[in-house]
Amino acid sequence: MSVDSASNDFTVYPAIDVRDGRVVRLRQGDYAQETRYGDDPCTMAEAYAKAGAEWLHLVDLDAARVGGYTLAPLLRTIKERTSLRVQSGGGVRSAKDVEAMLVAGADRVVVGSLAVRESGTVAGWIAHFGAERIAVALDTRKDANGWWRLPVHGWTEIDSGEAGPDLASMLTFYNRAGLRHLLCTDIERDGMLSGPNCALYERVCAVSQQVAVQASGGVRNADDVRAARDAGCAGVVLGRALLEGHVAVEEALAC
Repeated sequence: MSVDSASNDFTVYPAIDVRDGRVVRLRQGDYAQETRYGDDPCTMAEAYAKAGAEWLHLVDLDAARVGGYTLAPLLRTIKERTSLRVQSGGGVRSAKDVEAMLVAGADRVVVGSLAVRESGTVAGWIAHFGAERIAVALDTRKDANGWWRLPVHGWTEIDSGEAGPDLASMLTFYNRAGLRHLLCTDIERDGMLSGPNCALYERVCAVSQQVAVQASGGVRNADDVRAARDAGCAGVVLGRALLEGHVAVEEALAC
């Protein structure tokens, strides 16, 4: 059920977010609203692999805040102990960071804030490292005028008056840059178990038909997994729903 490009396949990405060595989840990206789920991310990754997962979404929350990817040892161990393919992100600031993560074992590097702030640089990485090696993460929130905006320096910037670029123009840019993998998150739904924003994903998939879109944020159960698939997405990232037992990996894969 894995997918390396936009196709009819659908991929389930169990997510492990790591902060201070622990598995955690944040509500709407707020570091002050953290819930801890365990102290052994590698064991959790092994359990997901045994359940049938082929991919893992691994996030370095410490690096996402201050830079400097810290999960290379964990990533290497996961790759040694499992057959999981891993997409990983957090704190990517330079081409050297991308290269180091690939060397550590990442199959795909997820680039978030920098993909918005320095889109030209990230487009260059897509060309240099290959479109299968880079995933762009566009986290979005609707503003008072109904525009989907992208925070520039983090998920709190729009609230402080930073409008940010709009999602539509950024999608157009990355379509032209040859992007093949996009992770799109509705910030308001992240970690909230409120259901995925399928209207948003239908719009994104219609605009970026050659891109494998991953739905992220709000997924509660198997019905939501199916809804994301039916909206045109090529995959879904599962975090809190898995951690709290609302859906099992096997159940999600069966969708």
